[in-house]
Amino acid sequence: MIAVAGTDQPLGELEVVHEFTGPMPTGVSVSRRGRVFVNFPKWGDDVRFTVAELRDGDLVPYPGQAFNEPESDTDPDALVSVQSIVVDPADRLWILDTGSPLFRPTAHGGPKLVCVDLERDEVTRTILFPEDVALPTTYLNDVRFDLGRGVAFITDSSDQGPNGIIVVDLETGESWRRLHDHPSTQAEEPPDLRMVVEGRDFVERSEDGSTSPIKMGADGIAIGADGARLYYCCLASRRWWSVATDALINRELDDDAVAATLIDEGDKGGAGDGMETDDQGRLYVTDGEHNAIHRRHPDGRWETVVHDPRLLWPDTMSVADGHLYVTANQLHRQDKYRGGKDERQYPYFLFRTPIDAGPVHLR
Repeated sequence: MIAVAGTDQPLGELEVVHEFTGPMPTGVSVSRRGRVFVNFPKWGDDVRFTVAELRDGDLVPYPGQAFNEPESDTDPDALVSVQSIVVDPADRLWILDTGSPLFRPTAHGGPKLVCVDLERDEVTRTILFPEDVALPTTYLNDVRFDLGRGVAFITDSSDQGPNGIIVVDLETGESWRRLHDHPSTQAEEPPDLRMVVEGRDFVERSEDGSTSPIKMGADGIAIGADGARLYYCCLASRRWWSVATDALINRELDDDAVAATLIDEGDKGGAGDGMETDDQGRLYVTDGEHNAIHRRHPDGRWETVVHDPRLLWPDTMSVADGHLYVTANQLHRQDKYRGGKDERQYPYFLFRTPIDAGPVHLR
Protein backbone atom coordinates (compact mmCIF):
# COMPACT_ATOMS: atom_id res chain seq x y z
CA MET A 1 0.00 0.00 0.00
CA ILE A 2 1.36 3.44 -0.97
CA ALA A 3 1.11 6.04 1.77
CA VAL A 4 -0.42 9.38 0.78
CA ALA A 5 0.55 12.60 2.52
CA GLY A 6 -2.05 13.73 5.00
CA THR A 7 -3.54 10.25 5.52
CA ASP A 8 -3.07 7.61 8.18
CA GLN A 9 0.08 5.74 7.17
CA PRO A 10 0.18 1.96 7.50
CA LEU A 11 2.91 0.05 9.30
CA GLY A 12 3.94 -3.51 8.52
CA GLU A 13 2.72 -5.77 5.75
CA LEU A 14 -0.73 -7.30 5.21
CA GLU A 15 -1.44 -9.97 2.62
CA VAL A 16 -5.05 -10.74 1.73
CA VAL A 17 -5.75 -14.46 2.12
CA HIS A 18 -9.49 -14.33 1.52
CA GLU A 19 -12.32 -11.82 1.06
CA PHE A 20 -15.69 -12.68 2.62
CA THR A 21 -18.94 -11.47 1.06
CA GLY A 22 -21.35 -13.46 3.22
CA PRO A 23 -21.68 -13.70 7.00
CA MET A 24 -18.99 -12.12 9.15
CA PRO A 25 -16.20 -14.44 10.36
CA THR A 26 -14.67 -14.45 13.81
CA GLY A 27 -12.25 -17.36 14.22
CA VAL A 28 -9.42 -18.65 12.09
CA SER A 29 -6.96 -21.49 12.60
CA VAL A 30 -4.35 -23.04 10.31
CA SER A 31 -3.13 -26.63 10.47
CA ARG A 32 0.46 -27.77 10.15
CA ARG A 33 -0.26 -28.79 6.56
CA GLY A 34 -1.57 -25.33 5.75
CA ARG A 35 -5.29 -26.08 5.85
CA VAL A 36 -7.22 -22.92 6.75
CA PHE A 37 -10.42 -23.08 8.82
CA VAL A 38 -12.80 -20.25 9.67
CA ASN A 39 -16.08 -19.92 11.53
CA PHE A 40 -19.19 -17.76 11.46
CA PRO A 41 -21.25 -17.28 14.65
CA LYS A 42 -24.99 -16.81 14.28
CA TRP A 43 -25.33 -13.17 15.28
CA GLY A 44 -28.01 -12.25 12.76
CA ASP A 45 -26.36 -12.88 9.38
CA ASP A 46 -27.60 -15.68 7.11
CA VAL A 47 -25.26 -18.44 8.30
CA ARG A 48 -25.70 -21.65 6.28
CA PHE A 49 -22.69 -23.31 7.93
CA THR A 50 -20.97 -22.12 11.08
CA VAL A 51 -17.56 -23.75 10.34
CA ALA A 52 -15.82 -23.92 6.97
CA GLU A 53 -12.53 -24.86 5.38
CA LEU A 54 -11.03 -22.53 2.81
CA ARG A 55 -10.26 -24.68 -0.25
CA ASP A 56 -8.98 -23.16 -3.47
CA GLY A 57 -10.65 -19.87 -2.63
CA ASP A 58 -14.01 -21.42 -1.75
CA LEU A 59 -15.67 -21.89 1.64
CA VAL A 60 -16.61 -25.54 2.18
CA PRO A 61 -18.81 -26.57 5.17
CA TYR A 62 -16.69 -28.44 7.69
CA PRO A 63 -16.61 -31.26 8.60
CA GLY A 64 -19.73 -31.39 6.41
CA GLN A 65 -23.02 -29.63 5.78
CA ALA A 66 -25.08 -32.09 7.83
CA PHE A 67 -22.99 -31.43 10.95
CA ASN A 68 -23.73 -27.72 10.49
CA GLU A 69 -27.51 -28.23 10.58
CA PRO A 70 -28.65 -28.59 14.21
CA GLU A 71 -32.17 -29.66 15.08
CA SER A 72 -32.25 -27.22 18.01
CA ASP A 73 -30.05 -24.97 20.13
CA THR A 74 -29.39 -27.98 22.39
CA ASP A 75 -28.43 -30.48 19.70
CA PRO A 76 -25.36 -32.36 21.03
CA ASP A 77 -24.68 -33.96 17.63
CA ALA A 78 -24.41 -30.86 15.45
CA LEU A 79 -22.89 -27.39 15.50
CA VAL A 80 -25.24 -24.67 16.75
CA SER A 81 -23.25 -21.40 16.65
CA VAL A 82 -19.47 -21.52 16.68
CA GLN A 83 -17.35 -18.67 18.04
CA SER A 84 -13.89 -20.17 17.89
CA ILE A 85 -11.85 -22.91 16.20
CA VAL A 86 -8.30 -23.93 17.16
CA VAL A 87 -5.86 -26.49 15.76
CA ASP A 88 -4.08 -28.05 18.74
CA PRO A 89 -0.39 -29.10 18.95
CA ALA A 90 -1.40 -32.61 17.79
CA ASP A 91 -2.86 -31.07 14.60
CA ARG A 92 -6.48 -31.77 15.50
CA LEU A 93 -9.19 -29.17 14.98
CA TRP A 94 -11.21 -28.26 18.06
CA ILE A 95 -14.51 -26.44 17.56
CA LEU A 96 -15.94 -24.31 20.38
CA ASP A 97 -19.72 -24.20 20.04
CA THR A 98 -21.45 -21.50 22.09
CA GLY A 99 -24.89 -23.12 21.77
CA SER A 100 -26.10 -19.53 21.79
CA PRO A 101 -27.39 -18.11 18.49
CA LEU A 102 -28.19 -14.41 18.87
CA PHE A 103 -26.76 -14.68 22.41
CA ARG A 104 -29.78 -16.64 23.59
CA PRO A 105 -29.64 -18.48 26.96
CA THR A 106 -27.87 -21.82 26.74
CA ALA A 107 -28.95 -25.26 27.91
CA HIS A 108 -27.20 -28.61 28.19
CA GLY A 109 -26.28 -30.07 24.81
CA GLY A 110 -25.66 -26.75 23.07
CA PRO A 111 -22.35 -25.50 24.54
CA LYS A 112 -19.65 -28.01 23.63
CA LEU A 113 -16.08 -28.64 22.56
CA VAL A 114 -15.77 -30.83 19.46
CA CYS A 115 -12.61 -32.55 18.24
CA VAL A 116 -12.13 -33.34 14.55
CA ASP A 117 -9.42 -35.68 13.22
CA LEU A 118 -7.87 -33.78 10.30
CA GLU A 119 -6.48 -36.97 8.76
CA ARG A 120 -9.96 -38.45 8.35
CA ASP A 121 -12.07 -35.28 8.57
CA GLU A 122 -14.22 -37.00 11.18
CA VAL A 123 -15.55 -35.93 14.56
CA THR A 124 -13.83 -38.09 17.17
CA ARG A 125 -15.06 -36.54 20.40
CA THR A 126 -17.66 -34.18 21.79
CA ILE A 127 -17.31 -32.75 25.29
CA LEU A 128 -20.52 -31.32 26.78
CA PHE A 129 -20.49 -28.95 29.74
CA PRO A 130 -22.61 -29.41 32.87
CA GLU A 131 -25.05 -26.59 33.58
CA ASP A 132 -23.03 -25.36 36.58
CA VAL A 133 -20.07 -24.80 34.22
CA ALA A 134 -21.78 -23.53 31.07
CA LEU A 135 -24.40 -21.36 32.76
CA PRO A 136 -27.56 -20.18 30.98
CA THR A 137 -25.78 -16.84 30.52
CA THR A 138 -22.44 -18.32 29.43
CA TYR A 139 -20.91 -17.35 26.09
CA LEU A 140 -17.98 -19.65 25.30
CA ASN A 141 -15.56 -17.40 23.47
CA ASP A 142 -12.05 -18.72 22.87
CA VAL A 143 -9.97 -21.78 23.77
CA ARG A 144 -6.32 -22.80 24.11
CA PHE A 145 -4.71 -26.21 24.69
CA ASP A 146 -1.89 -27.56 26.82
CA LEU A 147 -1.59 -31.21 25.84
CA GLY A 148 1.31 -31.72 28.23
CA ARG A 149 -1.02 -31.03 31.13
CA GLY A 150 -3.94 -32.56 29.24
CA VAL A 151 -6.20 -29.54 29.58
CA ALA A 152 -8.01 -26.85 27.64
CA PHE A 153 -8.78 -23.34 28.87
CA ILE A 154 -11.89 -21.45 27.71
CA THR A 155 -13.06 -17.89 28.32
CA ASP A 156 -16.66 -17.07 29.27
CA SER A 157 -17.20 -13.59 27.87
CA SER A 158 -20.89 -13.26 28.79
CA ASP A 159 -22.35 -9.75 28.81
CA GLN A 160 -25.41 -10.99 30.72
CA GLY A 161 -23.92 -12.97 33.61
CA PRO A 162 -20.74 -14.05 35.41
CA ASN A 163 -17.46 -14.22 33.52
CA GLY A 164 -14.55 -16.53 34.15
CA ILE A 165 -12.18 -19.20 32.88
CA ILE A 166 -13.38 -22.76 32.23
CA VAL A 167 -10.86 -25.59 32.57
CA VAL A 168 -11.42 -28.89 30.73
CA ASP A 169 -9.69 -32.17 31.55
CA LEU A 170 -9.23 -33.60 28.07
CA GLU A 171 -8.83 -37.17 29.33
CA THR A 172 -11.98 -37.38 31.45
CA GLY A 173 -14.06 -34.64 29.84
CA GLU A 174 -14.64 -33.05 33.25
CA SER A 175 -14.76 -29.27 33.42
CA TRP A 176 -14.87 -26.59 36.09
CA ARG A 177 -14.97 -22.81 36.44
CA ARG A 178 -12.10 -20.68 37.70
CA LEU A 179 -11.92 -16.97 38.59
CA HIS A 180 -15.71 -17.02 38.56
CA ASP A 181 -16.92 -13.41 38.35
CA HIS A 182 -13.47 -12.18 39.36
CA PRO A 183 -12.88 -8.47 38.58
CA SER A 184 -10.07 -9.35 36.18
CA THR A 185 -12.55 -11.27 34.01
CA GLN A 186 -15.12 -8.47 33.93
CA ALA A 187 -15.51 -5.65 31.42
CA GLU A 188 -14.56 -2.14 32.40
CA GLU A 189 -17.25 0.52 32.02
CA PRO A 190 -17.38 4.32 31.79
CA PRO A 191 -15.99 6.48 33.28
CA ASP A 192 -13.09 4.04 33.78
CA LEU A 193 -13.05 3.12 30.08
CA ARG A 194 -14.03 5.05 26.96
CA MET A 195 -13.47 2.99 23.82
CA VAL A 196 -13.27 4.87 20.52
CA VAL A 197 -13.26 3.10 17.14
CA GLU A 198 -13.22 5.02 13.84
CA GLY A 199 -13.70 8.22 15.79
CA ARG A 200 -16.92 7.09 17.49
CA ASP A 201 -17.60 5.92 21.00
CA PHE A 202 -17.83 2.13 20.91
CA VAL A 203 -21.02 1.53 22.85
CA GLU A 204 -24.35 -0.16 22.29
CA ARG A 205 -26.55 2.45 20.63
CA SER A 206 -30.33 2.18 20.21
CA GLU A 207 -32.37 3.71 17.41
CA ASP A 208 -33.52 6.47 19.77
CA GLY A 209 -29.89 7.44 20.40
CA SER A 210 -29.67 6.07 23.93
CA THR A 211 -26.50 4.19 24.77
CA SER A 212 -25.27 1.51 27.14
CA PRO A 213 -21.75 0.25 27.80
CA ILE A 214 -20.35 -2.89 26.20
CA LYS A 215 -20.05 -5.54 28.89
CA MET A 216 -18.26 -8.45 27.22
CA GLY A 217 -15.80 -9.85 29.71
CA ALA A 218 -13.00 -12.45 29.51
CA ASP A 219 -12.47 -12.96 25.78
CA GLY A 220 -8.97 -13.22 24.30
CA ILE A 221 -6.77 -16.00 25.67
CA ALA A 222 -3.22 -17.32 25.12
CA ILE A 223 -0.78 -19.66 26.84
CA GLY A 224 2.80 -18.61 27.38
CA ALA A 225 5.39 -20.50 25.36
CA ASP A 226 6.56 -22.39 28.46
CA GLY A 227 3.00 -23.20 29.54
CA ALA A 228 3.46 -21.68 32.98
CA ARG A 229 0.93 -18.87 32.64
CA LEU A 230 -2.38 -18.29 30.93
CA TYR A 231 -2.98 -14.78 29.57
CA TYR A 232 -6.43 -13.29 29.01
CA CYS A 233 -8.20 -10.03 28.39
CA CYS A 234 -11.72 -8.64 28.29
CA LEU A 235 -13.05 -7.11 25.08
CA ALA A 236 -14.05 -3.99 26.98
CA SER A 237 -10.69 -3.20 28.56
CA ARG A 238 -7.19 -2.11 27.63
CA ARG A 239 -5.65 -4.21 30.39
CA TRP A 240 -4.65 -7.85 30.34
CA TRP A 241 -3.88 -10.42 33.00
CA SER A 242 -2.09 -13.69 33.54
CA VAL A 243 -2.61 -16.53 35.99
CA ALA A 244 -0.61 -19.64 36.88
CA THR A 245 -1.81 -22.62 34.86
CA ASP A 246 -0.87 -25.03 37.65
CA ALA A 247 -3.26 -23.17 39.95
CA LEU A 248 -6.09 -23.30 37.41
CA ILE A 249 -5.88 -27.07 37.08
CA ASN A 250 -5.36 -27.84 40.78
CA ARG A 251 -8.89 -28.62 41.98
CA GLU A 252 -7.78 -28.62 45.61
CA LEU A 253 -7.25 -24.85 45.43
CA ASP A 254 -10.14 -22.44 45.92
CA ASP A 255 -10.65 -19.39 43.74
CA ASP A 256 -8.92 -17.09 46.24
CA ALA A 257 -5.79 -19.21 46.00
CA VAL A 258 -5.97 -19.16 42.21
CA ALA A 259 -6.45 -15.38 42.22
CA ALA A 260 -3.36 -15.03 44.41
CA THR A 261 -1.28 -16.08 41.38
CA LEU A 262 -2.69 -13.31 39.15
CA ILE A 263 -0.45 -10.71 37.55
CA ASP A 264 -1.83 -7.46 36.16
CA GLU A 265 0.11 -7.30 32.88
CA GLY A 266 -0.72 -3.62 32.38
CA ASP A 267 -2.04 -1.56 29.47
CA LYS A 268 -1.78 -3.36 26.12
CA GLY A 269 -2.32 -0.27 23.99
CA GLY A 270 -5.98 -0.53 23.03
CA ALA A 271 -9.19 -2.48 23.51
CA GLY A 272 -9.48 -5.69 21.53
CA ASP A 273 -10.46 -9.32 21.84
CA GLY A 274 -7.69 -11.34 20.18
CA MET A 275 -4.57 -12.89 21.76
CA GLU A 276 -1.95 -15.33 20.52
CA THR A 277 1.56 -16.60 21.29
CA ASP A 278 4.48 -17.75 19.15
CA ASP A 279 7.28 -20.22 19.81
CA GLN A 280 9.70 -17.38 20.56
CA GLY A 281 7.67 -16.42 23.61
CA ARG A 282 6.17 -13.30 22.07
CA LEU A 283 2.57 -12.44 22.96
CA TYR A 284 0.27 -10.84 20.37
CA VAL A 285 -2.78 -8.67 21.08
CA THR A 286 -5.29 -7.11 18.72
CA ASP A 287 -6.11 -3.42 18.99
CA GLY A 288 -9.56 -2.68 17.61
CA GLU A 289 -9.32 1.00 18.50
CA HIS A 290 -6.29 1.59 16.28
CA ASN A 291 -6.63 -1.03 13.50
CA ALA A 292 -3.49 -2.72 14.75
CA ILE A 293 -1.78 -5.78 16.18
CA HIS A 294 0.95 -5.39 18.80
CA ARG A 295 3.27 -7.89 20.42
CA ARG A 296 5.25 -8.02 23.63
CA HIS A 297 8.66 -9.65 23.70
CA PRO A 298 9.82 -11.82 26.61
CA ASP A 299 11.96 -8.90 27.86
CA GLY A 300 8.84 -6.71 28.11
CA ARG A 301 9.54 -4.65 24.99
CA TRP A 302 6.48 -3.74 22.90
CA GLU A 303 6.25 -3.22 19.15
CA THR A 304 3.47 -2.84 16.60
CA VAL A 305 3.42 -5.75 14.16
CA VAL A 306 0.99 -4.14 11.76
CA HIS A 307 -1.25 -1.09 11.58
CA ASP A 308 -3.49 -0.68 8.55
CA PRO A 309 -6.77 1.15 7.84
CA ARG A 310 -8.11 -2.09 6.32
CA LEU A 311 -7.68 -3.86 9.65
CA LEU A 312 -11.19 -2.92 10.80
CA TRP A 313 -11.66 -4.75 14.06
CA PRO A 314 -8.90 -7.37 14.01
CA ASP A 315 -10.48 -10.33 15.78
CA THR A 316 -8.91 -13.79 15.97
CA MET A 317 -5.26 -14.64 15.27
CA SER A 318 -3.48 -17.88 14.35
CA VAL A 319 0.25 -18.54 14.01
CA ALA A 320 1.33 -20.89 11.19
CA ASP A 321 3.98 -21.27 8.49
CA GLY A 322 5.93 -18.21 9.60
CA HIS A 323 2.88 -15.96 9.44
CA LEU A 324 0.30 -14.47 11.76
CA TYR A 325 -3.21 -14.88 10.34
CA VAL A 326 -6.01 -12.54 11.47
CA THR A 327 -9.66 -11.95 10.64
CA ALA A 328 -10.99 -8.39 10.26
CA ASN A 329 -14.77 -8.37 10.50
CA GLN A 330 -15.98 -4.82 11.24
CA LEU A 331 -17.62 -6.03 14.46
CA HIS A 332 -18.00 -2.46 15.70
CA ARG A 333 -20.15 -1.49 12.69
CA GLN A 334 -22.97 -3.90 13.52
CA ASP A 335 -26.43 -2.42 13.96
CA LYS A 336 -26.41 -2.83 17.75
CA TYR A 337 -23.53 -0.35 17.93
CA ARG A 338 -24.77 2.02 15.20
CA GLY A 339 -28.30 2.92 16.29
CA GLY A 340 -30.01 0.04 14.52
CA LYS A 341 -28.25 0.57 11.18
CA ASP A 342 -25.88 -2.09 9.91
CA GLU A 343 -22.90 -0.13 8.57
CA ARG A 344 -20.65 -3.07 7.74
CA GLN A 345 -19.37 -3.10 4.17
CA TYR A 346 -18.18 -6.06 2.14
CA PRO A 347 -15.71 -7.54 2.03
CA TYR A 348 -14.56 -8.79 5.41
CA PHE A 349 -10.98 -10.03 5.31
CA LEU A 350 -8.66 -12.79 6.32
CA PHE A 351 -5.15 -11.37 6.31
CA ARG A 352 -1.73 -12.67 7.17
CA THR A 353 1.56 -10.96 7.97
CA PRO A 354 5.07 -12.49 8.16
CA ILE A 355 6.47 -12.97 11.68
CA ASP A 356 9.29 -15.52 11.22
CA ALA A 357 7.96 -17.75 14.00
CA GLY A 358 5.86 -20.82 14.55
CA PRO A 359 3.04 -21.84 16.89
CA VAL A 360 3.57 -22.94 20.48
CA HIS A 361 3.58 -26.73 20.91
CA LEU A 362 2.76 -27.70 24.50
CA ARG A 363 2.75 -31.51 24.32
